[in-house]
Amino acid sequence: MVSASEILNASILIVDDQAANVELLERMLRGAGYTSIASTTDPHEVCELQRKNHYRLILLDLQMPAMDGFQVMEGLKEIEKDDYVPVLVITAQPMHKLRALQDGAKDFISKPFDLAEMLIRVRNMLEVRLLHDAARDHGKTLESLALTDPLTGLANRRLLVDRMSMALVHARRNKSVMAVLYLDLDGFKEINDRLGHGAGDTLLKMVAGRLEATVREEDTVARLGGDEFVIVLRLSGAADAAQVALKVIEAVSQPYVVEGQAVGITMSAGVGLYPVHGEDAETLMKSADLALYEAKRSGKNVYRIATHDQRL
Repeated sequence: MVSASEILNASILIVDDQAANVELLERMLRGAGYTSIASTTDPHEVCELQRKNHYRLILLDLQMPAMDGFQVMEGLKEIEKDDYVPVLVITAQPMHKLRALQDGAKDFISKPFDLAEMLIRVRNMLEVRLLHDAARDHGKTLESLALTDPLTGLANRRLLVDRMSMALVHARRNKSVMAVLYLDLDGFKEINDRLGHGAGDTLLKMVAGRLEATVREEDTVARLGGDEFVIVLRLSGAADAAQVALKVIEAVSQPYVVEGQAVGITMSAGVGLYPVHGEDAETLMKSADLALYEAKRSGKNVYRIATHDQRL
């Protein structure tokens, strides 16, 4: 539901080549309580103004000599990526109404203005636009929640699978190397039991931040659950995977302060390389997991690269 204050505070742009018409509309809107009103008498400015300010409603005169309202709407369509052109056209020519609606306008006002009708149409359009924006933002939030780990904000298992598929396609096409680092904290359960789950969650978020800071933007860091993480790397050579594994282990092993207490923890890593240790996501993950097991057996706080014997 959209509140009255949201509607009255929504941004409005008035576009008319006649300054007297602009002044009349501004006076009408301000008198009704609208607070965020801008205007221009130059239709060539409209698209740039919309890019900068994202007005919720544009009151657009159709008959302007330099550039008519239909041309302005064509430009706005290229800006509004969701195909919602927030235009309320103003026209003294009834014959133009249908064309304006077909070209993307959401409603129209006839000249000369009827104050009550104009205010109702403005209010209704703003309410619809704000509801549209809220629905779009809610959809983006749901999509983000479906693809990210709720605790750390890292990629979750579903997004990891998609990113691995993309990385494998890239590696096959370019005959390059792709690596999977399977990571697990050493002794996290003991810290969790000693400090409590709240402190444990805080530590996991701090670890996640260090992992993201260690790799490049094009790499993927995911949390599988618990204290298990995976990093997907696009590499120029196999030796790069070992360097990244060392950087990750060193970054994670630096001291933490959690709820006022100094905390130390380390991480072990297993590395699987495409195409040596697997040519599909499942095989690579299994190879990296087995290498992680070897790292744990070797005393922890180290990495191990999968061997041909570990390939399943």
